[in-house]
Amino acid sequence: MEIITLNATTNQLQAQDANLAHSSFVNVSLEEARFEDVKMTGATFHNICLGNVHITDGNLSNLTIEDCNLSGLTINGVLVSDLFTAYEAANASDNLPTD
Repeated sequence: MEIITLNATTNQLQAQDANLAHSSFVNVSLEEARFEDVKMTGATFHNICLGNVHITDGNLSNLTIEDCNLSGLTINGVLVSDLFTAYEAANASDNLPTD
């Protein structure tokens, strides 16, 4: 497999019907990028900004989110903060002492 290196460039990249497995993107802006029919199984994202991103018709099974700012995050129109509040309330009532 040929390695293509782009350094300090402002060019646009278009990849279609391509296998870019094991690619690396470090200190890269992908603002306004479009991903359609893309497989990212096993991908790792660290220190990324996904603000104002919209994911539709995706497979998020086994997705792990840790140490992230979740303010305003919705899943199927429901604020995740509301889900956490309901979860904490349900767990708090489960842990009440019984007489």
